[in-house]
Amino acid sequence: MNYSILRASCASPELSVADCEGNAEKIISLVRKAVSCGVQLMVFPELCITGYTCSDLFLQQKLTDGAVKALETICQKTKDTDILFAVGLPIVLKGARYNAAAFIQKGKVLALIPKTYIPTYSEFYEKRWFTPADGSEEETVTLSETLANIPFGKDILLCDGKNPLVSIGAEICEDLWVPLSPSTQTSLSGATVIANLSASNEVVGKAAYRRLLVGAHSAKTLSAYLYADAGHDESSTDMIFSSHNIIAQNGSIKAESKPFAKETFITADLDLEALMQDRLRTTTFADCAKNNQQKIRRVEFSLAASPFEDKKEKLLGTVQKHPFVPEGQTERSERCLAVIEMQAEGLAKRLRHIHCQSAVIGLSGGLDSTLALLVTARAFDKCGIDRTNILCVTMPCFGTTDRTYTNACSLAKETEATLKEVDIKAAVLQHFKDIGHEESIHDVTYENSQARERTQILMDLANKTNGLVIGTGDLSELALGWCTYNGDHMSMYGVNASIPKTLVRHLVAWFADEAQESGRKKLSLVLKDILDTPVSPELLPPQGGTISQKTEELVGPYELHDFFLYYVLRWGFSPRKIFFLARNAFTQEEYSSAVILTWLHTFYKRFFSQQFKRSCMPDGAKVGTVSLSPRGDWRMPSDASASLWLKEVEELKKEEGLC
Repeated sequence: MNYSILRASCASPELSVADCEGNAEKIISLVRKAVSCGVQLMVFPELCITGYTCSDLFLQQKLTDGAVKALETICQKTKDTDILFAVGLPIVLKGARYNAAAFIQKGKVLALIPKTYIPTYSEFYEKRWFTPADGSEEETVTLSETLANIPFGKDILLCDGKNPLVSIGAEICEDLWVPLSPSTQTSLSGATVIANLSASNEVVGKAAYRRLLVGAHSAKTLSAYLYADAGHDESSTDMIFSSHNIIAQNGSIKAESKPFAKETFITADLDLEALMQDRLRTTTFADCAKNNQQKIRRVEFSLAASPFEDKKEKLLGTVQKHPFVPEGQTERSERCLAVIEMQAEGLAKRLRHIHCQSAVIGLSGGLDSTLALLVTARAFDKCGIDRTNILCVTMPCFGTTDRTYTNACSLAKETEATLKEVDIKAAVLQHFKDIGHEESIHDVTYENSQARERTQILMDLANKTNGLVIGTGDLSELALGWCTYNGDHMSMYGVNASIPKTLVRHLVAWFADEAQESGRKKLSLVLKDILDTPVSPELLPPQGGTISQKTEELVGPYELHDFFLYYVLRWGFSPRKIFFLARNAFTQEEYSSAVILTWLHTFYKRFFSQQFKRSCMPDGAKVGTVSLSPRGDWRMPSDASASLWLKEVEELKKEEGLC
């Protein structure tokens, strides 16, 4: 299974109630369709061979016999396929009738899993026809001459003998809705995928609740959840069914058919490695698993070949280019406000705790220091402190341009902060003289001397004003080590410490929009010009009055580095998988494979070599899913080797013909 990604599908077939033979043909047709789409696992609704709404016809032996015969037909006509699929049917065993799910592959029924909880309320009164499974049933059953010795029971997991990540459990409709669902125990026993064969009737408001239930349950069990729902061809004598199929993964809805939609066949790619990473990180999941007393039988099978063996195959859906930034405008705006509130509240707590009434910020006219000032102003408002107690310090030197200088001055004015200018050229030149460095040599010493001089001034001004130095560096810079040790790397509280560069831009844009809406047009204009300014530390002399040192030309595009960072830290993925995801997220026109691999190499090299800076980074609250604080999210030896990761990047280059 390439990249540990499983392609799964749910479908509601057209059917005629009680027409087992005709329903079997519809099921077979959809299986063929799924095979052509590269699907490896497919789930059909509850009792789909007969129809869920047969009522007292379930008491007729002719119907149950017809269901078994239809199951034989389905097996016979799909024996040339590798896809694993589950269908629902009634089966009679030793005087009891069960509502069961049959898992089929290569013309063989691998397992029969019965429904555990049988509803007896309102429009559902299944106990009139079906017996709930209680675990005391026979372990293997025979339905006919060709359907013999089939593993039977609610304690079964279907496991790929070659890939431990593929472990499939099943439950049927009501089993999900009860307080302690069978899949809760099954997931604790190792199931990564839960198939639910369902027939949930539609009433006002139920679709929203069903969506919430499936999503939340997949999050609670850290699993992929496939919910296949009965369709509109069921009897409408007393109920309506809507084919509301849902595929979820760890709380996220990956695919969904709208109720009553014409197309009921849905497909999604499920990342089982991501699920397992979350299980390994969530140690309480393992704690619960230790207390799980469920007996499990494992039925082995071989999963169908991955569609990604063909390197041209793309993931279904989209891989977000900017995983830290929501794509929708409304959701993005809500996220920005939430992040800004958390940043401001974190700083406000620190200010209140130490009874601090002032703050010092190095204001460059760039994005990071702009965001830091805007957040600090919000924190001061929360604490009821006058904004004039925010001391913004602009420190022009060799690389400062008129544009950034003017924007810094205007920004301080429009936020009602106090502005102080300290020209550090003379001090840096004196420092060059003290250490014997030639001004004409524009090396790392030339750059870092300026960064450290600026930090010294900020720290001393903070002492003088009894204030805090507010750090401006962001998460992306910390990941790459793009900061001067004991220079801009250091502060007394880092408000941007867990904000990636791609999100910084949207946060500043949010403030610009807010200023525009509230009538502060001058502030909005300044912020928009800052957004249009290239990212630069401005440590080298400008060329023709414009910025000569552009960060992304030196370390690479931040949108790529933030993409890499997310999948390295949040999911622990390998370079190979991250490269695969990047090629799905970005077009060749945006970034070629060669460009992606070049900067992926840079990312790993810098990420490992610059850990020493992160090991002593200042306090700063975590506001997103990823942080590099050594006190919380990321603890790493400063002298760890990157060779394993860099070697895989080099292997990828060779495979792509780039070496």
